[in-house]
Amino acid sequence: MPRVAVAGFQHETNTFAPFPTEWPNFQTPGAWPPYAEGAKAIEQARGLNVPLGGFVGAANGMELVPLLYAAAEPGGLVSTQAFDQITATLCERLADAGEIDAVYLDLHGAMVTDDFEDGEAEILRRVRAVVGPDLPIAVSLDLHGNLSPEFSELASCMTMYRTYPHIDMAATGARAAHLLMELLKHGKPFCTAFRQLDYIIPITAQSTRREPGGRLYASLDGLAAPDGVSSIDFAFGFPPADIYNCGTSVYACGTDQAAVDAAADAMLAALQNAEDDFDTGLTAAPAAVRRAMEVNGAKPVILADPQDNPGAGAPGDATGLLAAMLNDNTHGVIGMIWDAKTAAQAHKAGVGAMIDAQIGGQFPESGGPAISVRASVEQLSDGKFLCTGPMFGGMTANLGPCARLRVRQGAADVTIVVGSNRAQNADQAILRHIGANPEDFKVVAVKSAIHFLADYEPIAQEVIFSESPGANPCRIETIPYTRLRAGVRLGPNGPVYDGGADA
Repeated sequence: MPRVAVAGFQHETNTFAPFPTEWPNFQTPGAWPPYAEGAKAIEQARGLNVPLGGFVGAANGMELVPLLYAAAEPGGLVSTQAFDQITATLCERLADAGEIDAVYLDLHGAMVTDDFEDGEAEILRRVRAVVGPDLPIAVSLDLHGNLSPEFSELASCMTMYRTYPHIDMAATGARAAHLLMELLKHGKPFCTAFRQLDYIIPITAQSTRREPGGRLYASLDGLAAPDGVSSIDFAFGFPPADIYNCGTSVYACGTDQAAVDAAADAMLAALQNAEDDFDTGLTAAPAAVRRAMEVNGAKPVILADPQDNPGAGAPGDATGLLAAMLNDNTHGVIGMIWDAKTAAQAHKAGVGAMIDAQIGGQFPESGGPAISVRASVEQLSDGKFLCTGPMFGGMTANLGPCARLRVRQGAADVTIVVGSNRAQNADQAILRHIGANPEDFKVVAVKSAIHFLADYEPIAQEVIFSESPGANPCRIETIPYTRLRAGVRLGPNGPVYDGGADA
């Protein structure tokens, strides 16, 4: 029975986020499992929709040696201290694990640190320094990985999410377990192929609940069908990362180099042929709010605020959409806004109190200034609750002190949910746990880009993607890249990046 060391170290880095990702962010990561070492690392992941949980559940015939699990909410650059501390602990535990036959790593693919553009490649370099160049290393990755040729060479095989919203994270870990077992039985390295697309795809155009994402990912099983192809995946990439290898990539592996190359080339061609079909799909916030209020139907209209999505590293405290809701006499709810100060103010005042609050606006340069409101404190919570949606269901969130506020301003009647730990609103429990039932509102505004669709679209009359300032720019041509490789188009059919000369 092969002994397999397993670990997770996940972070999606927005290099434009106005704050760093530090060690404490891995200890209280919002909706993700907290930092853990040894047996606890796999026990807390077991049964959850996270890759490590899926790998553990599918690891029949393996003896697992748990090392650690670390994840933080997407944000700015991972600090040197946090990266070195977690990676050193991982490698120390790996060195003490005794004789092992393989390693499995639950990684993201878009980690950037103070020192390394490709955080995952550096993790693998340090792991390789412990286990050597030949030991099989299987990796599972997020659909938003910004993958490099160097990373693909350091890994022995990899799998990637195939859904966005990511409802298949555990399934991806399970595929990694099956692929690793196939590699171990094969007894020699897989043949591999790595390709990079020549244009960047906006996050708001990447959903697999929309086209062309749905059909592109559905084609993968067919491309893996020929003999000699064990697996093929592609990562849409994570645009708000000013790094050389930002963008979409394809990876295939198997036992026949010609078949693997053909599969990778076919997937790359399909992505190139789909260029005209990608659409950012944003509507300016004031127009989006007006449209939402005009929609007839018994169900709520869901308004997304993708450019202030904490799940893509934005703060979650931008005020553009809230201002539009207040200015247009909206009857609705917005949340969760990251605002620990207002949450503390509400907790101090107590339920039933009226408070004068400054909502959001901690980073006005990216998300606009704070908004002054007079609000009633409707309900309070400690921010700990069980998620119930398709993506995070079963995970225990820890959002810190939260408050449900109600602002009646002119004809506007807006409920605002504020919390102390950043998290995107991809699960209705974020609102429901504090008494804000989404189905009771005409308009429901969520701080999310795509993940909210899994839990919110089934209850929606309509979904509208709004556009207001935030640190997760969704119009690729506006992103101020300085390190991107030359020749890449900034968005589908967008301008060609020339290395920064006039970009």
